[in-house]
Formats: sequence, C-alpha cells, structure tokens
Amino acid sequence: MLLSEIHIYPIKSVTGRAVDRARVHPWGLAGDRRWAVVGPDGDNVRLREYPRLLAVTAREIPDGGLLLSAPGMPELKVPPAAGPSVRVGFTGLDHAVLAASEAHAWFTALLGDPARLVWLDDPGRRSIDPAHGGLPGEVVTFAWDAPLLLTTTAAARRLDEWIEQGALRRGETPPGPLSPLRFRPSVIVDGAEPFEEDGWREVRIGSVDFRVSELCDRCAVTVIDPDTYRRGKEPLRTLAEHRRWDGRTWFGIRLVPRGPGEIRVGDPVIAG
Repeated sequence: MLLSEIHIYPIKSVTGRAVDRARVHPWGLAGDRRWAVVGPDGDNVRLREYPRLLAVTAREIPDGGLLLSAPGMPELKVPPAAGPSVRVGFTGLDHAVLAASEAHAWFTALLGDPARLVWLDDPGRRSIDPAHGGLPGEVVTFAWDAPLLLTTTAAARRLDEWIEQGALRRGETPPGPLSPLRFRPSVIVDGAEPFEEDGWREVRIGSVDFRVSELCDRCAVTVIDPDTYRRGKEPLRTLAEHRRWDGRTWFGIRLVPRGPGEIRVGDPVIAG
C-alpha cells in the first residue's frame, strides 16, 4: 500500500489543501486545524450549519499568520494571533487566543452571522476525549476526535458503486463519483481492500507509526458537496444501508501519532 494524498486544513471546517509532505507532531500534521471559527459565545461554528465555510481557502504565511480568500470576498492577510484569551466551547479546551479584529469582520461578512477567528496557542493542552479512544498524554488540535483521519481509495470506490446501484434500483440518475474530500481525510491510502482498514490497529506511513484510536462515525457534513456547498442525501443514505451499526454510520479510521516524523506522498503504508 502507498500513501496517495495528504490534506491539511489550516482552519477547522474550511477547505483543505493537498500537500506533498507534512511534518507529524503528537497533535497532528503541522499547520492542521490550529485555527477555528467560533460564534460570540465561543462555540464552534459548525460546517453543517454554515456550508460556505467550504468556500474559504486559508494558507499559512511565513510570519505565522494566514492568507484568507473566498469567492466574492476580498483577500485578507491575518497577522499572527496576539489577542486576549477567550472562552471556547470545545471538549477538553476552554480557551484560545483571539485573532485580529479584521479576521472577525471578514468571517462575519462571509457567513452573515457574528463570528470570530481564534488560534490554539498550545495544542499540547487539549487531550483527546477518552470517549473517542484517547489515552493519557494524547493530544489534539481543533480537530474533533483524533489528530488524523485516514480513508482509502478502495473504500471510496466501493461506496461509489453502492451509490450507483442504489440509484439505478430507485430509477434515479447516478450522481457519479463523490469527492473523497467530503470525508475531510488527512491521508488517503491506495492499495488496500475495500474497508480493510476496519480491522487495523496500527499503521506505519513511511517511518512514522500511528495508533488507530477508533473507526470514524460520519455526520451530516458529508452530504455537503464541497464544490457547490449544496446538501444532498449521499453518502449517508447509502452508508446507512451498508455501514450502519451501533446507531451510526462509519467511514474511515482515526489515527494518533506514536511519535514525530515526516510523511510524504508515495510513502509505503504498512498496517495490521
């Protein structure tokens, strides 16, 4: 098996960017989800409620800030976060650092509701929730339940086949292959059997070892088309037919790094 894609999401819930290599820290990939958009009360602004977040492209700049762009919005350079610490509503995390005021105005204009941009100054202080497989000492950024999410091309292709078969059975026009980015993967692996990853407990990518903390249960974010920002029924409708147990639907696995290192597209992947 080989590592075929790496994706980094500089701000939680915005579109990701593909990279050829990434540094692995205990809390995840370098530059991944150290920023988040929150409401006035500090709670996370959720993608399923504000799908236009997917229109945002965020790129890190050398000084530690961000360059933001989105269709219909002016490009904005955000300096490194240096504001006061404010309350945030993430499990295992009660405060983060405010970004510059112009970033808040930019996201408020984009979303049509009050919003603020915050930065996680020290990702080592947010523990992974034990309810989601976290062990003592394991930490995570603004990502939900684990530092990385792994999916496979084989599972995505099998899901596309199921969706096509279901559409034809119902007399509908098949929608065509779904973008794997609906699942917001950190890494995508080629060469596995469909859903082989369900049974993995350890994964090595190149020279970096990871622990599988749990399978990933899927939410309504996956029904949002990352190109049009419109909601549909897939893939949750089909996952509910083929991949539903314990009251949830499942696709992908969550990974926790066992140590630092670097991963690169084309690295061999060993799992078991």
